[in-house]
Amino acid sequence: MALQFTTSYLQDSIAILRQYKDLAERAMAQITDEHLLQTLDPEVNSIAITVKHMAGNMRSRWTNFLETDGEKPDRNRDTEFEDPPHTRAALMQMWENGWNCVFSALEPLEEADMVRSVKIRGENHSVMQAINRQIAHYAYHCGQIVLLAKHFNHSGWTALTVPRGKSQAFTEKVLSGQLSQR
Repeated sequence: MALQFTTSYLQDSIAILRQYKDLAERAMAQITDEHLLQTLDPEVNSIAITVKHMAGNMRSRWTNFLETDGEKPDRNRDTEFEDPPHTRAALMQMWENGWNCVFSALEPLEEADMVRSVKIRGENHSVMQAINRQIAHYAYHCGQIVLLAKHFNHSGWTALTVPRGKSQAFTEKVLSGQLSQR
């Protein structure tokens, strides 16, 4: 996905979130349904559990984002780490629903909204701080998804960014104008 030059914090934040969503989706597409549910050990969440947690967080944080605390009273965070959907279709629907909450909350905002105050767990945040908090959180979990997917499909893995050993060739193509976007 090509970087679009912008001086808009909001546009850049939305683009970054879309990049992380895409990265995790391309990773999940490279593994079997069974791998979505597999763990490395009892302390490591499966991809399915990570998706369920992210979706729960997204629903809580972004539903009525400007009006209500980002930690909704009906959220039971502990259950996000139990009993994930057992089918890819159900898991991906949960994933999409979560991301729809994110983008439905962010896309109508304007730059002037960045200084507004919102609450997360009773603490005041500027809208910009709340967005930064969630970008960091989602990047962390998308990285976990990629790591697990790469582990499970190591022999058949297709690089999501510049493949190992191809940095120099990629850089030369970019600098020569042969490749203007990734």
